[in-house]
Amino acid sequence: MAETMILIVFGALGAMLALFLLRWLARLLGVYAIVRERQAIVYVLFGNVIGVLREPGLHFLWKDLGFRALFIHWLGKQYKVDLRLDQQYLRSQPVNSEEGAPMGMGLWYEMYINDPVAYIFRNTNPRGSLAANVGNSTVRCLSNLPLDSMMINRHMMSRTVRQEVSEKSQEWGYKLGSCYIRKVHFRDQNMIAQIQNKVVNRLRQVTSAIMQEGLNQVSIITNTAEREAAIDFGKAAAIRPNIVGQMLNTVSRDADVCEALFEILEINRTVANKIPLHVVAQGVQLILPK
Repeated sequence: MAETMILIVFGALGAMLALFLLRWLARLLGVYAIVRERQAIVYVLFGNVIGVLREPGLHFLWKDLGFRALFIHWLGKQYKVDLRLDQQYLRSQPVNSEEGAPMGMGLWYEMYINDPVAYIFRNTNPRGSLAANVGNSTVRCLSNLPLDSMMINRHMMSRTVRQEVSEKSQEWGYKLGSCYIRKVHFRDQNMIAQIQNKVVNRLRQVTSAIMQEGLNQVSIITNTAEREAAIDFGKAAAIRPNIVGQMLNTVSRDADVCEALFEILEINRTVANKIPLHVVAQGVQLILPK
């Protein structure tokens, strides 16, 4: 049983080693190649491009390249090119407005490789060249625009830059995708400080105007209320003697009620003025000073 297990283990190891060697030999002889998603393989033999594989999957090189597939791994080269969508952001591209204000444009764009051969052989740094081309197109196309147009019409500016760059970028194997102006800002710090001061002063003026308008409205309301109250108090003061006189005339018709009323009024006045009272017992003769 133990010998059988050992044979099985060694057999499995031998099969794995044989499969590895077979795959290595097959690839060395150019029998097949595997192309991944969004990838291209460029084969070069003796300085000439003999084949480009772009379709993902398993490819038999003897069918695609012929007898040259036997020497491609020995005497030639293969370049693997990434065809996935890429993106880049260019910060603060310097432009000047029509009024002479130094502005900066933040530009975001997408690109992908549509010609692997041109990407490899026509430019040593196609990504940097594309970035420089996009930046130059931004400066060339968007300079001397009105300041309000720069701050508002970003869609129009993005479309203008994309149309300017697309044809030139294809010469290096790149194709420009979406392009958008994401940020427009002032580059001069002194100008930014001046704008901030103007905004702050304007806000202060608006705040002061609002506060003054509120105080004016409060004053108008207060003066109107005081005027109406003074008129009403004047009317009340004018009709008060008539009302009091009529009431006293009515009360004076009854002698008892009139006497009781004046006694109550006298007592109330005495209490209100805090006049001291001295109580004297009945029958006590007062000695008046001479």
